[in-house]
Amino acid sequence: MPLDPAFVADCPYGPGGLLIDDIIEIDRAASRLVATMPTHAELPITRDQRADPVRHPRHVSGGLMIHVTGMVGFAHGYHILDLRHADGWIGYGTHIHEARFRKMARIGPPLVLACTATSVRRIRGALVVRYAFEFTQDGDAVYEGDQTALFHRITDASAAAVG
Repeated sequence: MPLDPAFVADCPYGPGGLLIDDIIEIDRAASRLVATMPTHAELPITRDQRADPVRHPRHVSGGLMIHVTGMVGFAHGYHILDLRHADGWIGYGTHIHEARFRKMARIGPPLVLACTATSVRRIRGALVVRYAFEFTQDGDAVYEGDQTALFHRITDASAAAVG
């Protein structure tokens, strides 16, 4: 399904930082969301590569893939956990337990970004979510990750204490 405009508006990043262009699966029972990401030469970081077809071919940066784990985690929080940035919820990655870059992500074919919550714990009103990520391109694994995020709600009182 194309991205819901309300989801895009709720995202803490603008469209250039969101990076995903479609959500192709939402499975609440399995706590799984699958999205797609275009791969083109104008992606952040990618556009600044000093590419060489042999020594350093143009590719999707590993750092950008780590960033997109946060965007897919945000999509999971929005669509599966019903957490809305507009309602004060925000999530941050806290741990990368494991990150495996299996193959270089090429420019051209889209990435398929699968995100599954393997654990969701409520601790003092916050949610601690452990995620398994698998990003593929043309059926081949390019990234696998095991990461934890913390979602918490900013209230007027907590925002006043910080500000």
